[in-house]
Amino acid sequence: MYRRINKLDLALADENTLAIDPSYAAGYVGRGIVYREQGRNNQALEDFNKAIGLQPENPEPYYNRGLLYQSQRQHALAIDDFSAALGLANKKSEPYVARALSYLALGDTKSAASDLDEAVQMDPLNLRAWTSRGLAYERLGQKDKAAGSYAKALNINDKYQPAKEGFARVGGKVGQTYPTF
Repeated sequence: MYRRINKLDLALADENTLAIDPSYAAGYVGRGIVYREQGRNNQALEDFNKAIGLQPENPEPYYNRGLLYQSQRQHALAIDDFSAALGLANKKSEPYVARALSYLALGDTKSAASDLDEAVQMDPLNLRAWTSRGLAYERLGQKDKAAGSYAKALNINDKYQPAKEGFARVGGKVGQTYPTF
């Protein structure tokens, strides 16, 4: 709860209490997230690795370690971790979105578009997924599909600047219908 309201020092105190039990993987994941948010990347990496060692079937430490690698522009490692998380639990959209962003960073636009197709089908209200999908299809030269994705994002939040800019870039017109799939 403290992490969600940006009281990271209190969140860290709670997570340190949980991590006192050296076999409690969730405590290491929680503390690792706080460390990552504080920019304490080495400590975050240690905690995610510890959680994976304790509970390798849990997708959360892989996903969070992937976010850490992604923030350090280590996209190949991030993709591996997002793939591991998805292999363990593929019913959440966020690992698909995160992996797609790393694919985009590496220039693998087709893989990114495929992941984002999955993400928006799982979570049709995911603003970031629709906007990122618009970017992927824009890069693939499929401007109508890109406009459709940006339009979906704007239907969710009409003030979201990245979607507005993308919609304008591909020549989207308000009131026009665009394909999404």
